[in-house]
Amino acid sequence: MTSNSTSTQQPASDREEVGRSLGRLIRQLGLVRLLATCAFLVFAIAVARHSTSMPLLGDAENAMYDMRAANFAPRVDQDPRIVMVVYTDDTLIDTGQRSPVDRTILANALANLDGMGAKSIGIDILFDQPQDDDEALKSSLRAMTTPTHVAYASLDTNAEAIQFRQQEFLEGFLKEVTTDKTVPTSIRLITDADGVARRWPDQPANLPAIMVRAMTPPNAAFTDYRGAIRYRLPLSSERPVINKLPIDLFADPSSAEFLAGEIKGRHVLIGGDFVDFDKFDTPLTRIGDPVTGDSQMIGLEVHAHMMSQLLDNDQPFAFPSWALWGIALSVVLAGALTAISNARAWIMGLLLTMQIAFFIVVPFLMQRGGLDTLGVPSFGWATGWLLAYTSVGAAARVVGSKQRAFAQNALGKYLPRSVAAEILKDPDKLALHGEKREIFCVFTDLEGFTKLTHAIEPEMVAQLLNDYLDRLAEVVLEYGGTLDKFVGDAVVAFWGAPLSFPDDGERAARAAWAMYEAGEDFRLNAPEGVPPIGRTRVGLHFGEAIVGNFGGEGRIQYTAFGDSMNTAARLEAANKSLDTRVLVSREAAERSGLDWYRPMGRIVLRGRAKPVEIFEPAPDRPDSERDEISQLVAAHEAGDATTVVQLTTRLEELGQQLAIANLFKRLGQTQKGESYVLG
Repeated sequence: MTSNSTSTQQPASDREEVGRSLGRLIRQLGLVRLLATCAFLVFAIAVARHSTSMPLLGDAENAMYDMRAANFAPRVDQDPRIVMVVYTDDTLIDTGQRSPVDRTILANALANLDGMGAKSIGIDILFDQPQDDDEALKSSLRAMTTPTHVAYASLDTNAEAIQFRQQEFLEGFLKEVTTDKTVPTSIRLITDADGVARRWPDQPANLPAIMVRAMTPPNAAFTDYRGAIRYRLPLSSERPVINKLPIDLFADPSSAEFLAGEIKGRHVLIGGDFVDFDKFDTPLTRIGDPVTGDSQMIGLEVHAHMMSQLLDNDQPFAFPSWALWGIALSVVLAGALTAISNARAWIMGLLLTMQIAFFIVVPFLMQRGGLDTLGVPSFGWATGWLLAYTSVGAAARVVGSKQRAFAQNALGKYLPRSVAAEILKDPDKLALHGEKREIFCVFTDLEGFTKLTHAIEPEMVAQLLNDYLDRLAEVVLEYGGTLDKFVGDAVVAFWGAPLSFPDDGERAARAAWAMYEAGEDFRLNAPEGVPPIGRTRVGLHFGEAIVGNFGGEGRIQYTAFGDSMNTAARLEAANKSLDTRVLVSREAAERSGLDWYRPMGRIVLRGRAKPVEIFEPAPDRPDSERDEISQLVAAHEAGDATTVVQLTTRLEELGQQLAIANLFKRLGQTQKGESYVLG
């Protein structure tokens, strides 16, 4: 009896303890804080249920889903029911056509494929522009005896891929080729806000059936399916999930006959497989396909994976809304109860471990078990739990929590080191505002890099650009500058904010020259096979600018803007016309405390009316040479033509330097005190 009585009293004692804890919490909070805590809990529930559609949290959910989908994607052998016939980059080279693609090849390939016993043919190519060989293609399409589905897209559902006049032509083309065997089909694919194709597209009423549904037998389960695309992984990188064959082989009857076995009884998808066209990020490729290593998937292959899923009738179970609401309420309640629990330390540790394990492990187990976790807010569960735990357990500090959360969130954004250090010392400096400061502004540009990107592979472009920007960024940081931004291959930096020092001018000038030298080292040591890389041009100016944090709470940037920044940018651009390497305005040169400059005259920058006296650092030239060039420019300024001629003659041997030759030309084209106007 004693044992039973003790066991009965224990749950009652636990309930009383929880009640007392809640009572104390309510009395301590007061009405205002109680309402604030309740509002926070409501928000926590909303996060735990709808984080998949919330800013930032939605990105985290997508990343978590991609990790689950990539790690637990089914590994299968090559699908014997589907084959892709593709235009390749070699096809484009051989035909000399890129967009639109050569249609004669397609016409010939369709004529040969028609007799090979395919179950159906789908063409993922929009015929939205006229071509000389249209009649041949139309003839082949009208003659098809195999069910053939030709791509259709509309302006209102796919505005980025088609324009009004293109849609008009496309509809006219399809009208001419439509028969009882050849019909239009929608090639609509959708991506999430981050550009990743994760889910099946909807079926707008004004579009024909999407291609994979149209090409396969009716399946009621997939009529309105909008869930996850079930991507597969190959067992071996040598045998892709969907076989892919070049269209050239089918356009030639002599080679096509040997491939009939690859077509008979299969669904044939025809489209393009090009380096830079119709590529999609998927959960597999977003983090790098773990088997093939591909960084993106062609749209045709996305259709193929959808078709494979449909043919397998693989519609993973998706949690109903009421179940997700129930889990959201449960995790928020668990967070709140854990926060007010007075359990022993080892019990608290066990509870925390179990709950954290739930958030991390359970969604992966769901995915492994074949469930559709695309709409499962796993990160939201953890965040909702944490919000509840924090709001209930630290209610007394709720008033100051927003300011601290804002500062903590901002430290995760890209900010210069000096800015981050100031914010750590004084979080109030993170407020969105600007202030007028005198700064040294530096702009750089890599000559001819845009043209170079068209001559080399994208992977090499990324490698070169990352290497180049890393070199220049190191220079900026080495000389104590604030790295503002990268704009393509250009670097923007400044000195004098957020912290200013007496030697800002010297460090900015030395950094400008060091950035040029870093660019020279980069281009002279480019990898073998890379076409010649141009010089790095640099502009440096001193003046007022508005400097500070700009943006919004979701994204901020510490940056500077104003006339001085524009002048520095125009100085950088002027290097091209003046054959110089680094151009420094008088305002910056005088404040640098360095004597290594040679004057380059006075010019009027593009888009400006006020002249600018410019200088070029020349630490690699003798002092006597810089002095004579200074005398030359001063004589021209004073209108002393005799001295100009004498000095020009004496310095003729320097004419081999492009910058000096350009200076001689400009001095010869201007009179006393005139400024050379850049066109």
